Amino acid sequence: MAVYERLREEYGAVAPVRVHDDLPAWLVLGYRENVEVARNEARYSRDPQIWREALAGRVRADHPLSPMITWWPVVNFTDGAVHRRLSDAIKEALRRFEELGIRRYVDRCALELINRFPNGRVDLVADFAVQLPMLVMSNLIGLPEEAGPRLVEAVPDMLQGTETSVESDRYVTDLLQQLVESKKSHPGHDLTSMLLKHPSQLTDQEVLAHVRIILVAACETTTTLIANTLRMVLTDQRFRAHLSGGQMTLPDAVEQMLWDQPPLNTVIGRWAVADVELGGQQIRAGDMLLLGLAAGNADPVVRPPEDELSAPIYANRSHLSFSKGAHECPGQEIGRSIAQAGVDTLLARLDGLALAVPAAELRRNGTLMSQHLVNLPVTFRPLQATNAATEKGRVPGYASREHSALTDVPAP
Repeated sequence: MAVYERLREEYGAVAPVRVHDDLPAWLVLGYRENVEVARNEARYSRDPQIWREALAGRVRADHPLSPMITWWPVVNFTDGAVHRRLSDAIKEALRRFEELGIRRYVDRCALELINRFPNGRVDLVADFAVQLPMLVMSNLIGLPEEAGPRLVEAVPDMLQGTETSVESDRYVTDLLQQLVESKKSHPGHDLTSMLLKHPSQLTDQEVLAHVRIILVAACETTTTLIANTLRMVLTDQRFRAHLSGGQMTLPDAVEQMLWDQPPLNTVIGRWAVADVELGGQQIRAGDMLLLGLAAGNADPVVRPPEDELSAPIYANRSHLSFSKGAHECPGQEIGRSIAQAGVDTLLARLDGLALAVPAAELRRNGTLMSQHLVNLPVTFRPLQATNAATEKGRVPGYASREHSALTDVPAP
């Protein structure tokens, strides 16, 4: 937050910044300005093909940001009627899972992971927060279980802007291409099959691209949300007291995290359609803008001063963590459900949960887009077997890939 405040003090609501390879961009710091850019697609397009730097040949093909700025025929790179057609298909498919309710399935996945924990000690980032969203979402889109381990590595890497991001992006894309081809001939009760059968008649390329977006966005952001919520429960006495004392529910706690530590600090990007003034800055046509979600959430216009940021604000859902406008995250309720159910199940199952190291030893990995908690080692009282029927670490009643809880969804 200190960086945002320094930029805010020097430049105001919009600051000039440089991204990889010294490329210029504008970081939107103000809450109102973030809302304006997110909602006004006539002035701020999601189409990166108008980016002035790219048109001038200054963005190399293997640029670390390529996975996030390379145009695809997808909902987050389109505007207007094209966007609405794609968005309606995604929202309808996701809504069917929301209406079914995935809480019971998340509980089962969480318990399966918890039952694998070594007795008395575990890292809740590597062994829970990273694993749970991938386990749930890969099943939801119809991937086989064996795809999980490599995806856990590849999906975060493709969003980090590292030298291996392009390779990871290629792996994920190839895997999902195989999935789409498989579901065309063998449809199932999954999101990929629903999109293939949707009345909007999405092309195979559109289905592939949107399954990719849903998988990547849901897993990456939900992992961070789970990790941040657990860290606060374990390190902030006031937070934990409010939660255990009943003043705050688990959904409240998750919402507070969305205000204080959004899963994505920054979203790339919007591109100015024409010359425009924003926050006192002159933005030129084709300039790239970065939505500063964390900075906007901390804007003094809508929040108390920095030393009061811990003041509860969870009853207010007007934060920027899922963006605003036509491109507001369509899967936010599923993300909330996974985080809430996962944390709730873990706290209920592990007695005597406590940090295994001083809080100062918890490490973060900062990137342009997010701040990831790297480790969260904890101790707890050794687990008792959930049930004598537990077999091979699988909790009783766990839905297999062949007969998952999601088979209750009507066939598309």
